[in-house]
Amino acid sequence: MVPFAGLLAALEGIPDPRRRQGRRYPLAPLLLFSVLAVLAGATSYRGILTFIGVHRERLNAVFGARFRRAPAVNTLRGLFLALEPAELEAAFREHARALADGAPAPGPRVVALDGKTLRRSFDHLNDEAAAHVLSAFAGEAALILAHQEIGDGDEVAAAQALIRQLGLSGVLSTADALHCQKNLRLRDRDRQRAPGAGEGQPAAPA
Repeated sequence: MVPFAGLLAALEGIPDPRRRQGRRYPLAPLLLFSVLAVLAGATSYRGILTFIGVHRERLNAVFGARFRRAPAVNTLRGLFLALEPAELEAAFREHARALADGAPAPGPRVVALDGKTLRRSFDHLNDEAAAHVLSAFAGEAALILAHQEIGDGDEVAAAQALIRQLGLSGVLSTADALHCQKNLRLRDRDRQRAPGAGEGQPAAPA
């Protein structure tokens, strides 16, 4: 079986944001080669393109691509800026789900939820805070199932939403002490009070 064939198939479902006359390089193979470059240690656009240039013939042979050369830096940068992050995340989740379902699970499934601040994600120019991302890690498969950015800083709500999105029923979930709150189940109910409820009045009892 061709390695990363499942990821390539998942990436083929992403809509191409480029104009037709600007599609010199097929989208799915270009994204896959970029992922492989990052896995090999690339940390910049030029690093990705250097990887593609060095391994171009081998990549073409394994994945049936026809890259005559690596694309230009502006081509790759423009593509990444035009991509819809949600579409890319959905493709990775589909691939991760397929890998997790095929992994042997002798014991109960365990998924670890953990939030981290992404290194070098602070935007000094626009004075924007660093990105805070929640990850779901499947222990038995040693696999990240999904990432989700925590836009409002509420990691607890983000974790509950991610569990629902992934359909993690019958799974043992672990998290840090931030999620150990006595009134966690009542929090959403407190936020959705009936219309006309007075400010400062206690929520209805459970």
